[in-house]
Amino acid sequence: MTRGFEVVSAFAGQDIHLPVRKTEKSAGYDIESAADVDLLPGKVTVIPTGVKAYMGAGEYLSIHIRSSMGIKHGIMLANSTGIIDADYYNNPDNEGHIMVALLNMTDKVFHVNKGDRIAQGIFTAYLKADDDNASGKREGGIGSTGS
Repeated sequence: MTRGFEVVSAFAGQDIHLPVRKTEKSAGYDIESAADVDLLPGKVTVIPTGVKAYMGAGEYLSIHIRSSMGIKHGIMLANSTGIIDADYYNNPDNEGHIMVALLNMTDKVFHVNKGDRIAQGIFTAYLKADDDNASGKREGGIGSTGS
């Protein structure tokens, strides 16, 4: 199976840009905000991206904050690193819509414009333990495999 990005149906026709790498040696695909959003001081805000990712078995998409967001603006991912599993794609709850939870560590409101690059995604292969016997099927979106 191949890997890539698509616009989720709820954002079709809304000028959503698919994530791209900026240089030939970049690992990460820059992910943009799909809306204008204010990040309040000391609060977590979930930002819609308008995109979903597809990938093969044995792969996931890791979501990381862009360096400039953390270093220049004091913004970090609320969950440190986001993990988008292959079976999150087209799930029945939200079609696999990638949402980015940002935490504003400053004492000032930080405004995100639609189209601002807020995170980066890196496709990654993973290994399984010898005695792994996972057989469950995803039935929903964020948090659907347990709290």
